[in-house]
Amino acid sequence: MHRRTLLTGAAAALAGGFAAPALAQDRALKVGLILPLTGPFAAYGQQMQAGFQQYLDTQGAAAAGRRIEPVIADDGGIADTTRRIAQEMVTSGGIEVLGGFGLTPLALAAAPVSARAGVAQIVMVAATSAVTEASPMIVRTSYTTPQVTSVIARWMAGDGIGQAMTLVTDYGPGHDAEASFAKVFAEAGGTVAGSLRVPLRDPDFAAFLQRVVDAKPQALFVFLPSGIGAPFLKQWVERGLDRSGIRLVADGSVTDDIVLPQMGDAALGLVTGLHYSAALPTEANRAFVATFMERNRTRPNFMAVSAYDGARLLAEALGRTGGDATGAALVEAMKGARLESPRGPIEIDAATRDIVQTIYMMRVEAVDGQLWNVPFHSYPAVRDPAKA
Repeated sequence: MHRRTLLTGAAAALAGGFAAPALAQDRALKVGLILPLTGPFAAYGQQMQAGFQQYLDTQGAAAAGRRIEPVIADDGGIADTTRRIAQEMVTSGGIEVLGGFGLTPLALAAAPVSARAGVAQIVMVAATSAVTEASPMIVRTSYTTPQVTSVIARWMAGDGIGQAMTLVTDYGPGHDAEASFAKVFAEAGGTVAGSLRVPLRDPDFAAFLQRVVDAKPQALFVFLPSGIGAPFLKQWVERGLDRSGIRLVADGSVTDDIVLPQMGDAALGLVTGLHYSAALPTEANRAFVATFMERNRTRPNFMAVSAYDGARLLAEALGRTGGDATGAALVEAMKGARLESPRGPIEIDAATRDIVQTIYMMRVEAVDGQLWNVPFHSYPAVRDPAKA
């Protein structure tokens, strides 16, 4: 059995090592955050929980006279568990809004529940393009894989790369990455020499990297979920590919901010693309990172900032509805919303309920003895090309 944890109000705050401020409002709005807090994707849930709570504690836990009260449940990264928890929350748990969802299968598992119950579902990580189409109640504050991959493909073609292979994880976002890269790279005049898919759980890259060695492409584009980048880079170096002349360019989850400090010299110089870096040199991001690190003793990653923005989007939508948390009212209030995030300006596309945001090209550099994803080019107002 997978452990399920429920924390509410001050208890949730104390679990993170800080106390929630007392609020006069008594019309609590219970938000069910369904997160993978155990299992291989536990770091995803921890980042989302911390980001969501940081917004409430630093920017205000109430809107339109309603106190936002997170109720945390651990799904262990298992879709059947996500579905069961979501159903219990909306039928007997007093939950009016659902949020979280660390992987695409988890968001999709809850989608029929949010659709039937008419409850807003804020997706804070799951990145497969089609997620928002699974329920009219879904609004996404993270990103879509094609949104990022399309920019990477454009940048690679513009940087003189005319031929490349792709290596992606064999699940929804990986398939999105593979397809969007091939389409955009071809449109820019590039050629995809081969496509490789590796298993999601317990991947061994040796056989796949041997195929890269044999093919000798000009470059390799890689998409892997957060946390798998370190073993990939280790095998890349062990097989001598770092000295092969094959350029390596990756989705930014490969050098996730929470694992990058431990990745070592193998990561130096690696170019990636993503919608967030803890090294973004803006005043808003510096303040966000400093507070997050003080509270959690680790850097925030793209999941933390997406949950932070999810809390803010909810609060602002509540303000627009006058405290009405019915799904239709909240989703309508979220459509077209424009916010200034630590990652830069963001917007919720009114037609797709998906996020529009800046995508950054970054390079891993050593700064003051630590590795950081340092942005060197940005592409503003990028939409999911699959829905353009």
